[in-house]
Amino acid sequence: MRIAFLGTPDFAVTCLAELVASGHEIVCVYSQPPAPRGRGQDLKPSPVHAFAEGLGLPVRTPVSMKAPEEIEAFQALDLDAAVVVAFGQILVKDVLEAPTHGCFNLHASLLPRWRGAAPIQRAIMAGDLVTGVQVMRMSEGLDEGPILMSQQVAIEDDDTAATLHDKLAATGARLLPVALAAIEREVVRETPQAEEGVTYAKKIKSAEARIDWTRPAIEVDRHIRGLSPFPGAWFEAQSDKGPVRVKALLSRVETASGAAGTTLDDALLIACGEGSIRLLKAQREGKGVQDAQTFTRGFPIAAGTVLA
Repeated sequence: MRIAFLGTPDFAVTCLAELVASGHEIVCVYSQPPAPRGRGQDLKPSPVHAFAEGLGLPVRTPVSMKAPEEIEAFQALDLDAAVVVAFGQILVKDVLEAPTHGCFNLHASLLPRWRGAAPIQRAIMAGDLVTGVQVMRMSEGLDEGPILMSQQVAIEDDDTAATLHDKLAATGARLLPVALAAIEREVVRETPQAEEGVTYAKKIKSAEARIDWTRPAIEVDRHIRGLSPFPGAWFEAQSDKGPVRVKALLSRVETASGAAGTTLDDALLIACGEGSIRLLKAQREGKGVQDAQTFTRGFPIAAGTVLA
């Protein structure tokens, strides 16, 4: 089929690669405009933009898909279908109805749970045991369209946002060509989403990244893993030069107890409101990610230290 692909982050790159390999004609790729990235904050293309250009595919990076000229350009592509994977913009009715078969979104949750921007992080932070990917027909509402195909993915105790992201991206990339084949043959069944169980995965804000040690250890652990590696749950530890911000990137729950926020040994066992967590990976300002043993060799935190 003649397809337009709309996506922006790494998650979408895996899906675009699979669609190219499956033989569909990618008429145009849409992505968010280049944005400041890295230490120099130079304007750089999104992962999807860079990948598509590397394949020689035409790329458009509109500031808004609502602009009349962008709607007209999209309609002129004469598409059979459009595939949307974490594009980052709302599509209006004239865009949704332009392709012959419609526009289809790959979403990284089991809808209607976790509609919105951060379903992977929110699923871990909420303690969900299972999530998945779904192909849905897009409507004007936020992730409200009927479901065409689903695949469940278990959330393991040691999953972080990064590891779950990779599992869901791989699963979604395999599911998309199957769904498109069914769409092309017009044999796909569309199932309306349930009206019960609707939750929204709000965008992660930097203000919620700071660790609250008064919470139960199981919640602190989910918080750490759900925000790893970005933006990274963090706390402050004192040094000779003042407070140092430390990102906690991997942890596990343990049963030892003590005053919340106090280290219980010299190896990053930290008391929470209930129980404790063992910090397994961390990163202090200006340094790379380190395992706990390497971290404490360079930045010792003695038992009895109170973390902020």
